[in-house]
Amino acid sequence: MATRQKYTVLIPFPLGGGHWSAVGQELDLLDVQAQQLETVGRIKLTAQIAAEAAAAAPKKSTAKAD
Repeated sequence: MATRQKYTVLIPFPLGGGHWSAVGQELDLLDVQAQQLETVGRIKLTAQIAAEAAAAAPKKSTAKAD
């Protein structure tokens, strides 16, 4: 069985039935479902966003000032 991954919506898109996604909404999608949306920049892996945020966060230095 295929596994789903959690994606975060960056740009809203229609979900069907007149409903739209919202910016910041998290969706569980199969790779085949997410492929085109990720290619055009509408969604991004939630884990990837978290990793980028952690890398951009300022790091505390452990060195003591003299």
